[in-house]
Amino acid sequence: MAATGLAALGLLAATPAAAQAPGAAPQYTEAQVRAFLVGFYGDHGPSEKDRIYKVTEELKKKASETEEYDLLLCAQNTPDTVRIGKVTTEASAATGWAQVTPVFSGGTQSHLTAYVGLDASKPMKLSDITCDL
Repeated sequence: MAATGLAALGLLAATPAAAQAPGAAPQYTEAQVRAFLVGFYGDHGPSEKDRIYKVTEELKKKASETEEYDLLLCAQNTPDTVRIGKVTTEASAATGWAQVTPVFSGGTQSHLTAYVGLDASKPMKLSDITCDL
């Protein structure tokens, strides 16, 4: 029976979202993006080492030009905890993102969207931040 017939009968599993077209560059999955962001932000924000090695040069420059607050946290203080929201990946844009919520003493929160590149032939890095100020 042809694959289409099997799919029509529900006997062939659907193609996973992270599946690649033949010859396409491999991309990171939503689970890998989540693991990266959870590790990067930890409980209290990124470490100095992560800020050096896990952030693109363009974002480092943007962060260095943002003097009013820490761009990677969209805040001035160190959070007590950081929550990572649902991860979305867009294969055609080779980008993944998630809402990140640093929570500070007293329950104050900041909200940001963190973006990463999905090209799995390179180490994953934080590529952009949008602060929801």
